[in-house]
Amino acid sequence: MSFFKNIFNSSDDNDSNEKKIDWKELTDIGQLNEISAISNEKAVAIFKHSTRCSVSRMALKQFENEFNSSDKVTPYFLDLIAHRDISNEIANRFGVPHQSPQLILIKEGKAIYHVSHSDIDAEALKGKV
Repeated sequence: MSFFKNIFNSSDDNDSNEKKIDWKELTDIGQLNEISAISNEKAVAIFKHSTRCSVSRMALKQFENEFNSSDKVTPYFLDLIAHRDISNEIANRFGVPHQSPQLILIKEGKAIYHVSHSDIDAEALKGKV
């Protein structure tokens, strides 16, 4: 039975005790002011995720497995389905067109880097900080 469990269960089951990213949930438009302020001291990454999209789920999982820049970047997570208004305000405030999944890097109150879909890469992000 454990043979089938190893084949059919995701690696999430094995990694559930080991959380690599300490996400700050983005749930209120007012937090965008906080993000701008924080980004003056430390870069902020916003990961925009659609909980209904398998491509978004794969991009998120890959990013979480590769991310190791918490000392240089404060990571925020936005659930687009629950908070589309915040996504729209991010587009307005930072001048970045909405996409999903999407990773946006904010530094000194400005979006200095943004990618979506298969271009989301934790190593590339590290090089932009």
